Amino acid sequence: MLTSHPAEASSATRLVARVGAALVVSVVSLSSAYAETVVDLSCLAAAKSLSCVAQMATGGDPYIRVVPQALGEAQNAQLAARERKWMARCHPVTERDNYGVARYHYAARGCEYGLGADQ
Repeated sequence: MLTSHPAEASSATRLVARVGAALVVSVVSLSSAYAETVVDLSCLAAAKSLSCVAQMATGGDPYIRVVPQALGEAQNAQLAARERKWMARCHPVTERDNYGVARYHYAARGCEYGLGADQ
């Protein structure tokens, strides 16, 4: 009959994990005393281990993305002409392979890398 009674070791491990987490939190809190600094601390304690990860970032909305300025008419015309030239040289065609995955095939070398319009 196999039995395991790690209750004492488990409670000691939990105590060590809590103390370790408290130390990590205090160090992170002291280092994040700067204005508009956000700290995310995540700790995971198992039977004989403790793992903590702290991520620091500046405050504000993390979902704000910088959108490039709109292209002018001249740039739009230039890009359209380049794309027409690429299409005329490369002639992209999609074909399904044996597994049903669509694969692109091109008439000229380098087209799979976007090359061809300026050559």
